[in-house]
Amino acid sequence: MDDAELRRRLELLRVEHRDLDDSIAALREAGSIDQLQLARLKKRKLRLRDEIAMIEDELVPDIIA
Repeated sequence: MDDAELRRRLELLRVEHRDLDDSIAALREAGSIDQLQLARLKKRKLRLRDEIAMIEDELVPDIIA
């Protein structure tokens, strides 16, 4: 992937990550006790965070001090 594609992918992942935040918060506020669903959303959110970090690492060059 080139930089432009990586940046587009990164933005999509960030939006999905924020949406998951909202979903998790809504479930908690609604008093939902569906722990399995909460766990799945949190796990997906962690995978997204890892993928976001990987893409950011690809976009930012390593600087040797």
